[in-house]
Amino acid sequence: MAENKPLSLGEQNYQEFAERYAAAISTKPHNAYYERPATLSLLPNVNRLRVLDAGCGPGIYTQWLLDRGAEVVACDVTPKMVDITRQRVGDLAEVYCADLDQPLSFAGDAQFDLVICPLVLDYLLDWYPVFCEFFRVLKPGGILVFSCGHPTADYIYSQEQKGDGANYFEVEDFVMEWRLFGKPYPVIQSYRRPLQAILNPLIEAGLVLDKVLEPQPTDSFQVADAQGYEQLMRSPGFICVRSHKPGQSSS
Repeated sequence: MAENKPLSLGEQNYQEFAERYAAAISTKPHNAYYERPATLSLLPNVNRLRVLDAGCGPGIYTQWLLDRGAEVVACDVTPKMVDITRQRVGDLAEVYCADLDQPLSFAGDAQFDLVICPLVLDYLLDWYPVFCEFFRVLKPGGILVFSCGHPTADYIYSQEQKGDGANYFEVEDFVMEWRLFGKPYPVIQSYRRPLQAILNPLIEAGLVLDKVLEPQPTDSFQVADAQGYEQLMRSPGFICVRSHKPGQSSS
């Protein structure tokens, strides 16, 4: 008898937490006034583009893309997130339950003008295969934009937790209690990695690095959380990256 495949970290983290997460991130400062504006600033005009929202969560980005004229395919590994996104957008987007650790069987070669993958990759150990899949499904000239934990911020937290046992150069387990979503505090498991382990798999997969953005919070963040704003103005939390597949788009 075949053994049951263990749940991905994404599903482990979010299946019981999905509804609370979905209810909070429209206005939670780290999402609404920090990561999201930074990631969106790296996108082209999405009108009439075919876009893959890879790791769509509760569909915030999916809805944003649809509202601006994109044709959207979305996927997430967590069934509850898939349900929430389908409830949000109805039949306006194709929404699949899919694991980014596996081939994207729903997507053909060179199908997308743009792939976005915001705050998802931290739950994957090996980024090279998923970057290869993004390369495959992108059209020539297509763009990939993703965000993830900043390697400096994550290492500082790891040092605080592990002391001398922390090693910046390792890709290692990373566990954090998220207190900004209220009690019971979710304990989120992911992976922490150095900068070279973020950028080199991207380059090795054939994608061309365009821009690295270390964002600072918006003014709205300061209104919502003055203390958090001051911290993020001095020390990074996330990093955002834009890259593209070589070639000339025919669209």
